[in-house]
Amino acid sequence: MSDDTSMQDYLAQHPRMIGVLFTLFVLLSQTGTVAAGISSQVGP
Repeated sequence: MSDDTSMQDYLAQHPRMIGVLFTLFVLLSQTGTVAAGISSQVGP
């Protein structure tokens, strides 16, 4: 059994985790965008 199959089995048994993982990835991508926006000021 590969890791991919076990992850699919886990998500099939716990469908709420699909939404949790999606939300986590969205928050992480937004955090990176905000951090890049803060540090990109040019000038004094």
